Amino acid sequence: MKNKTSYIKVASYEAQIGKVKKVLLLYSGGLDTSVMLKWVQDKYKSEVITLTLDIGQQKDDLEAVKQKALKFGAAKAIVLDAKQEFAEDFLATGIKANASYQGDYHLSTPMGRAILAKKAVEIAKKEKADSIAHGCTGKGNDQVRLDGYILTFDPSIKIIAPVREWAMDRNEEIKYAQKYNIPVPASIDFPYSVDDNMWGMTWEGGEIEEPNSIAPIEKFLTTYTLAKNAPDKEEFVTLSFDHGVPSALNGKKMPLSVLIEKLNKIAGAHGVGVVHMFEDRLVGLKNGGVYELPAADVIIKAHKHLEKYASTRQLNELKEIMDTKWAYLCYAALWYDPTMIAINAFNDKVNEKVTGEVTVKLFKGTAKPVAMKSKYGLDHTSFNNTEGYGFNVNASAGFTEIYTLQMKLANQKK
Repeated sequence: MKNKTSYIKVASYEAQIGKVKKVLLLYSGGLDTSVMLKWVQDKYKSEVITLTLDIGQQKDDLEAVKQKALKFGAAKAIVLDAKQEFAEDFLATGIKANASYQGDYHLSTPMGRAILAKKAVEIAKKEKADSIAHGCTGKGNDQVRLDGYILTFDPSIKIIAPVREWAMDRNEEIKYAQKYNIPVPASIDFPYSVDDNMWGMTWEGGEIEEPNSIAPIEKFLTTYTLAKNAPDKEEFVTLSFDHGVPSALNGKKMPLSVLIEKLNKIAGAHGVGVVHMFEDRLVGLKNGGVYELPAADVIIKAHKHLEKYASTRQLNELKEIMDTKWAYLCYAALWYDPTMIAINAFNDKVNEKVTGEVTVKLFKGTAKPVAMKSKYGLDHTSFNNTEGYGFNVNASAGFTEIYTLQMKLANQKK
């Protein structure tokens, strides 16, 4: 292992070697946390228990992850089912906010981190662990999210972030894993890693992070159909919303977590929701990522469509500004900030009338809302419409004369 830099702990919440008795490791079974399980035992000489949160991972085998943790030294391996809570308390909030950061990234990882930190503190207290370890890097967003959220719930707990501490790059981590016969999904030839939950899969590593390289998605996007291989026939799905939250898929009512998982498979079969991003990280760096978000992409587009139909122009304009702010707060590790709580209250009010149905067309990697109905939809222009609001066309000419007055005066005074 090369000693490239010497990491100095300056934050009061960072755990010190020799002062840790029991560590709760947030364990995904990927490269970082697989290596970390042994490294923490060796470095801190402490008991390690692992926590793997089931939030609807689309690809991971969580039972295999649990058995792997036990095989490589975990005193206890916990897999906690939090799918329903994640969907109803976190994703539903994001749907009402049209969760999208710098384009069509629907914030799957940031919302996943918010619930992970909350549950980690609950389990740490239950298991009497005095510190929590995670696999976040010193250059990423997740270190701020997890550290900040954990300390929000329990300021007394200590945190270990081995990737900040050790001097290994990814290739050296892979060699470390090989040295101790630790199976990991990454290799020198497959440098990609994924964060996975029901709302989306976040891919990083290798060419993905290089702005001048085309990410070889054929290598790693293997869960769903690529757009180029999608069916040549379009498919229509209907989403029913109740106060801004999806409540039924194709007319069949179901819990939100189940709806999302079913829609992932339907939309994924058409290659929907693959997003290439080069985004602004919280810590000031830019970073490339590829996201698989089939259900999220369909739901957010459908929700936004219905929300606009049920809201006035002024409210829609304000909502867009608030959605942008919400997305940044979510991305930037401020899920539990009072500002976010206030915006969520605003979104709850706006979504009181976002009830109805939206039909979305899925075809070759695209999701397009094509029809909708709602009892709260505002009256619309129709050449054949004889019902609803009695629009007085006699007022139109006068409205036009007053509305365009300043434009006319400005041009006359050139």
